[in-house]
Amino acid sequence: MRNSRTIQISTAMALLFSLSACSSFKAQRVDDAKADEKAMTITDNWVDGDTIRVIDGAMKQLYAHASFNEFNSHRNGKRIKLFVGEIRNNTSESYFPVKDLEDALLEKMSNSTQFTLIDASRRDALLKEITYQNDGMVDPLQAKKVGKQSGADAMIFGDINMKPETRDGKTIKTYSVNLRLTDIQTSEEICRVREKINKYSEGGGKW
Repeated sequence: MRNSRTIQISTAMALLFSLSACSSFKAQRVDDAKADEKAMTITDNWVDGDTIRVIDGAMKQLYAHASFNEFNSHRNGKRIKLFVGEIRNNTSESYFPVKDLEDALLEKMSNSTQFTLIDASRRDALLKEITYQNDGMVDPLQAKKVGKQSGADAMIFGDINMKPETRDGKTIKTYSVNLRLTDIQTSEEICRVREKINKYSEGGGKW
């Protein structure tokens, strides 16, 4: 019994010594928002908060862009019918969450009073359904007609780039999210915006 008690005390002492050896260690319980904000500073990996930040920044630039406002002014208050094209990952990181970024952009535009989203990615499925409805399988009074789909006014493309630099022994990754809005009818670029974010790892003391 005494040996067991001695082992427990020794284990506890070893644990305390190990923790005290980590000069900057500080355990804290934080909520998700604070944890994500901290992660943006101390990790060079892309996190959810980065996606929200760059999309919010890019949309803010878009709404303030003179060319966008000029294009919008000729629409007499009508929403821009828009679909999102390819957003290319030009970084060396195959794990970069492009799909999450696309979804965040779609969500932001869906909540905007400036745009009506056209679901280009589901056009084939929609066409098959309309064809089915007009093949005599559905009541003609309820069947949707071919040629009634809305045509998009504009398309948005994107590129994600990353440039690493070394400063004071640290590697800093500068991510650049570039969005281009194009008039489909004329193929003319309406405007482009770019939002940058820097990521770096910060040492937390020596063990």
